[in-house]
Parts: sequence; structure tokens; C-alpha cells
Amino acid sequence: MENLTNLLPYIQITLSILVMIAVLLQQSDAGLGGAFGGGDDFSGGHTKRGFEKTLFYITIILSLLFVASTFVALII
Repeated sequence: MENLTNLLPYIQITLSILVMIAVLLQQSDAGLGGAFGGGDDFSGGHTKRGFEKTLFYITIILSLLFVASTFVALII
């Protein structure tokens, strides 16, 4: 248990960096006009395919692992 307590901060730091990288690698179709509430002629949904879909699932998994490690840190 003491080993986990010492190792958990490093696991959380690593997971947080991986989540940030995964989020930043995702393509954003919203331009600067969308950030300020302007319309940019959004024509409908966008289907994720290939690497974009894989990266999306990796981001979700890494986020869930980070949340789980946070709850473990609260319990310990």
C-alpha cells in the first residue's frame, strides 16, 4: 500500500500529460469565429474515421484512468 502511495502522483502526472497530448492532437473544425459565437456555416455532423476515431477512444480511456487514479488517491 505504501508503494502505491508513493507511485500514485507519478501515475497521475503521466496520465495528465498523456490526456493533454491526446486532446491537443485532435482536429478541431471550429474556427476563431466559433470561439466568439459567430456562425461558420456548420453543415452537419462529422463522422470520425481511422486515426481520428482511435485517438478519440484513447482520449476517453486515458481520461477515465485519470479519474480512477484520482478516486484511488482520495481513498488512500
